Amino acid sequence: MHGTGTAPRLLSVTRLATLVVSTLVALSSGSNYVVSAYLPQLGTRLHLTHTQLNIFAVAGNVGMYTSGLFWGRLGDARGPRPLLIGAFVFLLTGYLGIRGLFNAGLGNASELSQLRFVLLVMCSFFTGVGGNAGMLSAMSATANSFPDYFRAIVLGVVMSGFGLSAFFFSSISHALFPGNASDFLLVLGLGTALPMVLGFFFVRPIPLPLTTGEAGSSVNYQSLSTDPGVFQDHGSSSTHLVFQSDEDEEADSHESVPLHAPRPHALSDSVEASSSPGVLNRRHVNMPPPTREPPSKKVAEGRGVDLHRWSLWKTIDFWIVCSIHILLSGTGLMYINNVGAIAQALFARGNTGYDEAESSAWQAAQVSVISLANCFGRVLIGIIADTVKSRAHVPRSFCMPLVSTLFVFALLLLIVIDDVHHLWAASGFVGLAYGCWFGLLPTTTIEWFGLAHFSENWGIISVFPAIGGNLFSLAFGRNLDAHDPTTAEISPPTSGAPPSISAHQCLTGRDCYVQSLYLNLFACMIALALSVWAGRRDWSHWKRRLQHESVVDWEAAEGAGDSDEVL
Repeated sequence: MHGTGTAPRLLSVTRLATLVVSTLVALSSGSNYVVSAYLPQLGTRLHLTHTQLNIFAVAGNVGMYTSGLFWGRLGDARGPRPLLIGAFVFLLTGYLGIRGLFNAGLGNASELSQLRFVLLVMCSFFTGVGGNAGMLSAMSATANSFPDYFRAIVLGVVMSGFGLSAFFFSSISHALFPGNASDFLLVLGLGTALPMVLGFFFVRPIPLPLTTGEAGSSVNYQSLSTDPGVFQDHGSSSTHLVFQSDEDEEADSHESVPLHAPRPHALSDSVEASSSPGVLNRRHVNMPPPTREPPSKKVAEGRGVDLHRWSLWKTIDFWIVCSIHILLSGTGLMYINNVGAIAQALFARGNTGYDEAESSAWQAAQVSVISLANCFGRVLIGIIADTVKSRAHVPRSFCMPLVSTLFVFALLLLIVIDDVHHLWAASGFVGLAYGCWFGLLPTTTIEWFGLAHFSENWGIISVFPAIGGNLFSLAFGRNLDAHDPTTAEISPPTSGAPPSISAHQCLTGRDCYVQSLYLNLFACMIALALSVWAGRRDWSHWKRRLQHESVVDWEAAEGAGDSDEVL
């Protein structure tokens, strides 16, 4: 047989349609990354400080990451459809709410009231909640629809849509509504919510063909006879290992299960050969002696475990990966939220012909570069990670130090850049590193903690970037506010500020923000050290798994030899 009888082929239209629509849903879910494209205009119209703008931006990140636990459990229990309904409601409500407050402006007031600021922050929070629901539905459906040997690639493709979201929406806005933040917010509201309706009908997990092997080939297996005369419990450990070895290969290409869990086709704890020659011959034909291939080729689902809830929280590896997640994701979120302010500061330095429209163009350019690099990084790391595992026969977690190094290099580059014309380089490397990290983390989560509760586990892990994002973004905002030019730079005797510049705009270029970048650089260096430690620990798990597979191979070969003697 070539599957379950109902499961579509691996490259069937149904499975590919799920992949394509999941990517579209992910594209609509990553709109939080485009916040820098309209954040300065929002601050100018509503007279918000940099700290308030960072609170607004962070609220979207908090909604994105803290809602993961709820959406993850709901997705594991009910499937992706409830998540897609929630995404539609929250995204539409959030962006249209922000647009309504933006259009209303301040009226006759000199500053935004506390109540309206809270409503603004709440709407930002809603956009994050909706984006996470959409993204989690797409990721879960994709992870459960494709086998392990190229799961990192397909997840990378889906998540690349998430990273491309900022470029996609900002390009539409600047092509159709240049300089019009109100219409941009309308595009975000409708453009993010409506694809969830399409996803409701197409995004779902597609069952895998049961005979999909590690190399993508199929093997013919026939059910063993259930004749009571064939199966008798006599505690024969050798023949039991024959069944466990062959079935390990099948289980490894589908989902993570404990190494000693009951296997789906083992009909008894042990098997003894029947005295019927016909049955013996059929058994021998269907279960040939295993070839002595490298055991690493059988390690399809990482550690072969299913950790969730309290068992997940008790593992050291969970805390290692979450600590790295806080440091790297927090750094990326800080830059994404504040690249508009960085571009403004560099553009305003010594620029007596400051033009708000040109400044906005530089902000939009950085958003586009980050988005494209983010998209590319998620696909690239998927290819690298799958190649590392299938060709080099080492865990995908060996890519973690590479990603951390990218973050360190990006921060060093950002620290030395003092010209807005060169800022694209830092934006590109930050986007690449951020995309690589989020492209690698889902497959690492599956390998370390199992596929069975992936949505819930990913929801828990998704909470932690909010910690780093809050810390680093607020530190950046406070540092920028500390360089507020209203006390000195724009006083009449020394004012060099162009007439169109905001009163809250720092005019000293990189000095406006560089101090906060040293905090991020230190954080990324700690993440690099933790990544090396995580790789060493994973390699220890990997070697123990290989040793176990080697024992199974030898025992299986001995069992097959005994069968030959009986024949």
